[in-house]
Amino acid sequence: MSPMDTIISFLRQLEANNNKPWFDAHKGEYMEARANFNAIVEKLIQGISEFDPTVRGVGIKECTYRIHKDMRFSKDGLPYKTHFGAFIARGGKKSGYSGYYFHIGTGSGEIYPCRSFLAVGNYYMEPKVLKIIREDIELGGGDFDRIIKGLHQSLSLDQDQKLKRAPLGFDPDGAYIEYVKLKNFCLSGTYDDTSLDIDLVLEVFKTAKPFLDYINRAIEFSREESR
Repeated sequence: MSPMDTIISFLRQLEANNNKPWFDAHKGEYMEARANFNAIVEKLIQGISEFDPTVRGVGIKECTYRIHKDMRFSKDGLPYKTHFGAFIARGGKKSGYSGYYFHIGTGSGEIYPCRSFLAVGNYYMEPKVLKIIREDIELGGGDFDRIIKGLHQSLSLDQDQKLKRAPLGFDPDGAYIEYVKLKNFCLSGTYDDTSLDIDLVLEVFKTAKPFLDYINRAIEFSREESR
């Protein structure tokens, strides 16, 4: 069984037996699946660092998550996630910077729209960061639009919560108003996890680096203004 098959097989079994007694009895299978996932993430960190040096030195623990749910926020009351995820960002997942997200899951019974996917950016932007991004887009002369057009074809902008009208203070007739209306500056795309091609994943991520730089520049500027 391939490392990917081992991961998916465990997650499917966990989905059908999402309880502590079963999990405790199959701890060895979990450890094997987690080790295989971590090995993939290690390769991704190494590959990403070749075109984005800001992630160099980020460790596995700084970008992966526990499989145990925080039961305070578990809507279905089940104790375990049925996916593995890694958020590879400068300074790690808690740094506040946007990054590259890699996800392997079952897809059913979760908040995620599909089984396995990639994402770049972040699903939540602080209001001050969002304002800076919108200003950059409006005044940038099409630089953001050119970045979007240079993305790998599998990636698309998250349209969730997009405003129906121009935000206050922005030109409703502006050339790039459809971008300005966005609330989530995040890219996502699915991939075939039955034949995972890490080189292809890295190729997709590489095309998104200019987008990530654009977002993180706004985050940096907001922090400078707060000092």
